[in-house]
Amino acid sequence: MARSRPELPHAVPRSARQGPRREVVETVVDGVTVEVRRSSRRRRTVSAYRQEGRLVVLVPARLTRAEEGEWIRTMLARVTASEQRRRRSDGDLRARAAHLSTAYLGGRAQPASVRWVANQESRWGSCTPAEGSIRISDKVRGMPGWVLDYVLLHELAHLIEPGHGPAFWSLLSGYPRLERARGYLQGVAATAGLTLSDE
Repeated sequence: MARSRPELPHAVPRSARQGPRREVVETVVDGVTVEVRRSSRRRRTVSAYRQEGRLVVLVPARLTRAEEGEWIRTMLARVTASEQRRRRSDGDLRARAAHLSTAYLGGRAQPASVRWVANQESRWGSCTPAEGSIRISDKVRGMPGWVLDYVLLHELAHLIEPGHGPAFWSLLSGYPRLERARGYLQGVAATAGLTLSDE
Protein backbone atom coordinates (compact mmCIF):
# COMPACT_ATOMS: atom_id res chain seq x y z
CA MET A 1 0.00 0.00 0.00
CA ALA A 2 1.47 3.32 -1.03
CA ARG A 3 1.92 5.79 1.77
CA SER A 4 0.49 9.20 0.92
CA ARG A 5 2.56 12.28 1.60
CA PRO A 6 1.02 15.24 3.38
CA GLU A 7 0.45 18.12 1.04
CA LEU A 8 2.83 21.03 1.37
CA PRO A 9 1.30 24.48 1.42
CA HIS A 10 1.57 26.24 -1.90
CA ALA A 11 3.78 29.30 -2.03
CA VAL A 12 1.76 32.48 -2.36
CA PRO A 13 3.10 34.90 -4.97
CA ARG A 14 4.53 38.06 -3.39
CA SER A 15 2.00 40.25 -5.19
CA ALA A 16 -0.91 38.30 -3.68
CA ARG A 17 0.30 38.44 -0.09
CA GLN A 18 -1.43 40.77 2.34
CA GLY A 19 0.75 43.32 4.08
CA PRO A 20 1.89 46.89 4.01
CA ARG A 21 2.23 48.54 0.62
CA ARG A 22 5.76 49.73 -0.05
CA GLU A 23 7.18 51.72 -2.92
CA VAL A 24 10.82 52.64 -3.55
CA VAL A 25 11.75 55.48 -5.91
CA GLU A 26 15.17 56.91 -6.64
CA THR A 27 15.75 60.55 -7.58
CA VAL A 28 18.48 63.18 -7.52
CA VAL A 29 18.07 66.38 -5.45
CA ASP A 30 20.74 69.10 -5.41
CA GLY A 31 23.27 66.61 -6.77
CA VAL A 32 22.50 64.00 -4.08
CA THR A 33 21.05 60.59 -4.95
CA VAL A 34 17.93 60.11 -2.84
CA GLU A 35 16.07 56.84 -2.36
CA VAL A 36 12.50 57.47 -1.20
CA ARG A 37 10.80 54.57 0.55
CA ARG A 38 7.03 54.99 0.91
CA SER A 39 5.25 52.67 3.32
CA SER A 40 1.60 52.35 4.29
CA ARG A 41 2.77 51.08 7.67
CA ARG A 42 4.43 54.43 8.39
CA ARG A 43 1.69 56.81 9.58
CA ARG A 44 3.11 60.23 10.51
CA THR A 45 6.88 60.27 10.89
CA VAL A 46 9.49 60.98 8.27
CA SER A 47 13.10 59.92 8.83
CA ALA A 48 16.31 59.86 6.83
CA TYR A 49 19.83 58.47 6.94
CA ARG A 50 22.85 57.98 4.68
CA GLN A 51 23.46 54.55 3.18
CA GLU A 52 26.21 53.74 0.68
CA GLY A 53 26.55 57.34 -0.46
CA ARG A 54 22.84 57.99 -0.93
CA LEU A 55 20.23 59.60 1.27
CA VAL A 56 17.41 57.22 2.22
CA VAL A 57 14.16 59.00 3.15
CA LEU A 58 11.33 57.01 4.76
CA VAL A 59 7.89 58.57 4.29
CA PRO A 60 4.24 57.61 4.82
CA ALA A 61 2.55 56.35 1.63
CA ARG A 62 -0.29 58.88 2.05
CA LEU A 63 1.94 61.90 1.32
CA THR A 64 1.34 63.74 -1.93
CA ARG A 65 4.28 64.06 -4.33
CA ALA A 66 4.54 67.76 -3.43
CA GLU A 67 4.69 66.97 0.31
CA GLU A 68 7.24 64.25 -0.40
CA GLY A 69 9.41 66.76 -2.28
CA GLU A 70 9.28 69.20 0.62
CA TRP A 71 10.23 66.47 3.08
CA ILE A 72 13.14 65.32 0.92
CA ARG A 73 14.65 68.82 0.94
CA THR A 74 14.01 69.22 4.69
CA MET A 75 15.61 65.88 5.54
CA LEU A 76 18.56 66.49 3.21
CA ALA A 77 19.23 69.79 5.03
CA ARG A 78 18.91 68.13 8.46
CA VAL A 79 21.21 65.22 7.65
CA THR A 80 23.79 67.53 6.04
CA ALA A 81 23.75 69.88 9.06
CA SER A 82 24.15 66.93 11.42
CA GLU A 83 27.10 65.60 9.42
CA GLN A 84 28.76 69.03 9.44
CA ARG A 85 28.39 69.25 13.22
CA ARG A 86 30.05 65.84 13.62
CA ARG A 87 32.94 66.91 11.37
CA ARG A 88 33.86 69.94 13.50
CA SER A 89 37.64 69.88 13.88
CA ASP A 90 40.04 71.23 16.51
CA GLY A 91 40.86 74.07 14.09
CA ASP A 92 37.17 74.96 13.82
CA LEU A 93 36.95 74.89 17.60
CA ARG A 94 39.93 77.25 18.00
CA ALA A 95 38.49 79.70 15.45
CA ARG A 96 35.09 79.58 17.15
CA ALA A 97 36.69 80.19 20.57
CA ALA A 98 38.59 83.23 19.21
CA HIS A 99 35.37 84.67 17.77
CA LEU A 100 33.46 84.11 21.04
CA SER A 101 36.23 85.67 23.12
CA THR A 102 36.13 88.79 20.95
CA ALA A 103 32.34 88.98 20.80
CA TYR A 104 31.51 88.33 24.48
CA LEU A 105 34.67 88.70 26.56
CA GLY A 106 36.35 91.68 24.93
CA GLY A 107 39.08 89.39 23.58
CA ARG A 108 40.49 88.90 27.11
CA ALA A 109 40.39 85.09 26.96
CA GLN A 110 43.34 83.89 24.87
CA PRO A 111 43.62 80.09 25.10
CA ALA A 112 46.90 78.41 24.19
CA SER A 113 44.98 75.38 22.93
CA VAL A 114 41.37 74.33 22.29
CA ARG A 115 40.60 70.75 21.32
CA TRP A 116 38.03 67.96 21.30
CA VAL A 117 38.57 65.08 23.74
CA ALA A 118 36.89 61.71 24.15
CA ASN A 119 37.87 61.02 27.76
CA GLN A 120 35.60 63.43 29.67
CA GLU A 121 32.91 61.42 31.40
CA SER A 122 31.71 63.94 33.97
CA ARG A 123 32.09 67.30 32.19
CA TRP A 124 31.01 69.00 28.98
CA GLY A 125 34.31 70.84 28.91
CA SER A 126 37.31 71.65 31.07
CA CYS A 127 39.95 74.33 31.36
CA THR A 128 43.41 74.53 32.90
CA PRO A 129 43.95 78.29 33.37
CA ALA A 130 47.64 77.90 34.25
CA GLU A 131 48.29 76.30 30.86
CA GLY A 132 45.61 78.17 28.94
CA SER A 133 44.24 74.87 27.64
CA ILE A 134 40.58 74.11 26.93
CA ARG A 135 39.15 70.67 26.24
CA ILE A 136 35.61 70.11 24.95
CA SER A 137 33.91 66.73 25.30
CA ASP A 138 33.07 64.82 22.12
CA LYS A 139 29.55 64.56 23.57
CA VAL A 140 29.05 68.23 22.57
CA ARG A 141 30.26 67.75 18.99
CA GLY A 142 26.83 66.89 17.53
CA MET A 143 24.86 69.43 19.58
CA PRO A 144 23.44 72.67 18.14
CA GLY A 145 25.98 75.45 17.57
CA TRP A 146 24.50 77.72 20.25
CA VAL A 147 25.04 74.98 22.86
CA LEU A 148 28.65 74.45 21.75
CA ASP A 149 29.14 78.23 21.91
CA TYR A 150 27.92 78.28 25.51
CA VAL A 151 30.26 75.42 26.53
CA LEU A 152 33.20 77.17 24.84
CA LEU A 153 32.33 80.51 26.46
CA HIS A 154 32.05 78.81 29.84
CA GLU A 155 35.59 77.45 29.51
CA LEU A 156 36.93 80.71 28.05
CA ALA A 157 35.52 82.60 31.03
CA HIS A 158 37.54 80.29 33.32
CA LEU A 159 40.72 81.70 31.77
CA ILE A 160 39.67 85.04 33.29
CA GLU A 161 37.83 83.86 36.42
CA PRO A 162 38.67 80.32 37.67
CA GLY A 163 35.71 79.83 40.05
CA HIS A 164 31.92 79.78 39.57
CA GLY A 165 31.16 82.85 41.68
CA PRO A 166 29.21 85.97 40.69
CA ALA A 167 32.19 87.42 38.81
CA PHE A 168 32.32 84.30 36.62
CA TRP A 169 28.60 84.34 35.76
CA SER A 170 28.75 88.06 35.08
CA LEU A 171 31.29 87.34 32.31
CA LEU A 172 28.71 85.08 30.62
CA SER A 173 25.72 87.36 31.11
CA GLY A 174 26.01 88.87 27.62
CA TYR A 175 25.45 85.54 25.88
CA PRO A 176 21.79 85.66 24.73
CA ARG A 177 21.16 81.90 24.93
CA LEU A 178 22.84 81.32 28.28
CA GLU A 179 19.85 79.89 30.17
CA ARG A 180 18.52 78.05 27.15
CA ALA A 181 21.88 76.30 26.59
CA ARG A 182 22.19 75.40 30.27
CA GLY A 183 18.67 73.95 30.19
CA TYR A 184 19.49 71.97 27.03
CA LEU A 185 22.58 70.42 28.66
CA GLN A 186 20.64 69.61 31.85
CA GLY A 187 17.95 67.92 29.75
CA VAL A 188 20.50 65.85 27.81
CA ALA A 189 22.20 64.78 31.04
CA ALA A 190 18.88 63.87 32.72
CA THR A 191 17.61 61.91 29.70
CA ALA A 192 20.84 59.93 29.40
CA GLY A 193 21.12 59.39 33.16
CA LEU A 194 24.45 61.22 33.25
CA THR A 195 25.78 63.18 36.19
CA LEU A 196 27.19 65.90 33.95
CA SER A 197 26.99 69.50 35.11
CA ASP A 198 28.21 72.86 33.88
CA GLU A 199 29.15 73.94 37.42
